[in-house]
Amino acid sequence: MKAMMLTGIREMEMRDLPDPKISNPEDVLVRLSVVGVCGSDVHYYETGRIGSQVVEYPFTVGHESAGTVVEVGDGTQRLKPGDRIAIDPAKTCGNCDQCNCGRSNTCRHTAFLGCPGQAEGSLSEFIVMPESSCYPIKDTTSFDEGSISEPLSIGIYSIKNSIPLTGARIGILGMGPIGMCVRFPARDAGVEKVYCTDKVRERLAMAAGMGVDYAGNPDTQDVVGEILDLEPSGLDVVFECCGQQDAIDQAIDLLKPGGKLMLIGIPQVDRIAFTIDKMRRKEICIQNVRRQEGCVRRALDLMEEKRVDVNSLVTHRFPFSDTKSAFDLVAAYGDGVMKAMIDFECGT
Repeated sequence: MKAMMLTGIREMEMRDLPDPKISNPEDVLVRLSVVGVCGSDVHYYETGRIGSQVVEYPFTVGHESAGTVVEVGDGTQRLKPGDRIAIDPAKTCGNCDQCNCGRSNTCRHTAFLGCPGQAEGSLSEFIVMPESSCYPIKDTTSFDEGSISEPLSIGIYSIKNSIPLTGARIGILGMGPIGMCVRFPARDAGVEKVYCTDKVRERLAMAAGMGVDYAGNPDTQDVVGEILDLEPSGLDVVFECCGQQDAIDQAIDLLKPGGKLMLIGIPQVDRIAFTIDKMRRKEICIQNVRRQEGCVRRALDLMEEKRVDVNSLVTHRFPFSDTKSAFDLVAAYGDGVMKAMIDFECGT
């Protein structure tokens, strides 16, 4: 099979690899149809690392995936060849203390697709996955939607672990794919007001088209002052979705006393800082978000029931052979890109 592999900083090559084989009876062989380009993939592309997770070249990234089952192991129970599936990229052990207490997202032995030292990613023609990581999708659900179930499940998990949102006033800082995937379930959860920021004009325009109450650019506007003019008491919860120090600072300023900050974005730096005086006096609660736990099925249900439409997030589509161009575009925030999709069925 062919795989698109990182070979150095901002370097990527198509390599020929042996076709993967089923070795465990509970595994399935999947032909990939689409892979979404995620910000974490781009971190590895640009810097070769995220914190302590360092790429050893060559390495394949990619984890937002959907495709078709072509072969199943003898121990599988739900899937058969021909089934269309969305893939949960986390392969967890199911036996450690974290898995046993309902925290599989912090499994001690996770093998996550495209994570250095854990598992090769899904930017390849075929992949073998545990049946438990594969979710059937209906014929009316697109492969794009199957792929986006991964970031949408993160948004759902973030909402679930924030506060009761009925009637709440919230902020979403960073309206890239993750910010958008927070907005969708937040609306479904009954928020009263949504205030959004981003530095990319096209992303703000898309957010405004989704009916948010405010969309501002921190590079050209006093977003904190403008939001607090509209909400003098402050916001109930802020979802920080871009991993930027200035957004974290703005979040602390925007939150009301007793408010909650959800840290979802992945910083490229090893350390971030908080203004402890403001944070302590407001008694701000801070919670990190580590991927998701048990929310993929919910994400697919929301899309299949047409309560959430994520198709507009796919702004650019690239053939597998031109994956590097997709990564360069996303790294540069070029052409108003929201979600670049690698399409294995798309011609050159």
